[in-house]
Amino acid sequence: MNALVPLPVLLPVLAAGVKILIGPRRPVLKRAISIVALAAVLGVAVALLVRADRYGPQVVRLGGWPAPVGITLVADRLSAVMLAVSSAVTLCVMVYAFGQDVAERDRDTPLSVFHPTYLLLTAGVCDAFLAGDLFNLFVGFEMMLMASYVLVTLGGTMARVRAGTTYIVVALLSSMLFLVAIAVLYAATGTVNMAQLSWRIAELPGPVARIAEVTLLTAFAVKAAVFPLSMWLPDSYPSAPTPVSAVFAGLLTKIGVYGVIRAETLLFPGGHLRRVLLVAALLSMLVGVLGAMVQIDVRRLLSFTLVSHIGYMIFGVALDSAAGLAATVFYVLHHITIQTTLFLVAGLIDRRGGATSLARLGGLARTAPLVGVLFFVPAMNLGGIPPLSGFLGKLGLLRAGLAQGGPLVDVLVAGAAVTSLLTLYSLVKVWNQAFWSAPPDDLPQGARAARLPVAMVAGSAALVVLSLAYTAAGGPLYALCERAAAELLNPQTYTRAVFPSGGAT
Repeated sequence: MNALVPLPVLLPVLAAGVKILIGPRRPVLKRAISIVALAAVLGVAVALLVRADRYGPQVVRLGGWPAPVGITLVADRLSAVMLAVSSAVTLCVMVYAFGQDVAERDRDTPLSVFHPTYLLLTAGVCDAFLAGDLFNLFVGFEMMLMASYVLVTLGGTMARVRAGTTYIVVALLSSMLFLVAIAVLYAATGTVNMAQLSWRIAELPGPVARIAEVTLLTAFAVKAAVFPLSMWLPDSYPSAPTPVSAVFAGLLTKIGVYGVIRAETLLFPGGHLRRVLLVAALLSMLVGVLGAMVQIDVRRLLSFTLVSHIGYMIFGVALDSAAGLAATVFYVLHHITIQTTLFLVAGLIDRRGGATSLARLGGLARTAPLVGVLFFVPAMNLGGIPPLSGFLGKLGLLRAGLAQGGPLVDVLVAGAAVTSLLTLYSLVKVWNQAFWSAPPDDLPQGARAARLPVAMVAGSAALVVLSLAYTAAGGPLYALCERAAAELLNPQTYTRAVFPSGGAT
């Protein structure tokens, strides 16, 4: 069964190659290849999750080369559950893209580029989750980012190129910083294998270890859009095509959060930068949600809420406790799904209402009631209304913070509660303006009559159902997250899986 571990990376790459060979013709076949490949990745991810939960981390040494010489892929509970949720999300977004016809008929989006590039993005995401060494993690990041450079500028419109330029410059700088961190660690320890690093970093002089930790966390913080390294995000994501901005918002920032979790549990345990992370979490929450409150464009508003809710995840990591990590893992899974859903629904609002500016929207509750339902459910979920999964995740974080105590943590708990209320206020503002208020007199008649493709609605609805499943299965899912947190706080489980006969030192 360990042979399944590389498949989430290989299948999208192979599918992308086949689609490139097919060329711009035969769109039905190309769509079928995409769906089959992503569905297969989802099936493999679920199988890996079951295996990792029952039997521990699943490890593959590519080419038969032993660690740390060769490339090692590891699927433990954290990486497997992240892989399963991200695979479900990428599949639903691809279905949505078929309906929007991003790859086929949108004159702003070339036909033969979107599908293979999207599959390569998926492969990069999967590789990042499964990487057992820092350099392979860097390769996964770069696969993902190279694909994202293409997707964020699809069509070459002025707005997309301008926003894409900012995104690319920031991404390249963070990648350079990541590479510097890898070089520092390799020079100091002689390895980039994460299992082996967990032993050798503990033997480093304190200043050297702190330099490496700060450099690595800064690189991950840029990718995760942690304040004050988040100002690029609200300008970059809204201008991309809807499926692209949705998968960016749902997944790309969570790769950075995943890196922070790995760094603070496996490589640098002990919470040495705990206060720094707590302050960054608080500022991310408050600055992000205050930015969201003053936005009048739905996509920009959602981009700022994304920044604020990254703060919740960093808060849980900074607590450095089993309860905090369990709540963080649960909240990451919840937020991947909810944030992606809201961006997809923003695309439905744009198509049905003719705009995403609140000043030009109104009356959608009457003209598009289904869109109203698809927006209302994830909006209330993101706002933390009980008993939805957003409430469960936030409750877990607040309980973990109150259990730990301390002046700064208490401030974080209060800040998290205020952020949740202000998030709800921002989303209710969208609901009131776009759905309840009267439509503007100058709304284009074409927008009033626009029909929503079935695939666009189906992709969005599937993610809404998935988010509700988190609530229905909240107990078992949270228990899984608790087991993942316990495994993270016991790095020996990870190192023994990679080095079953010892030798990690």
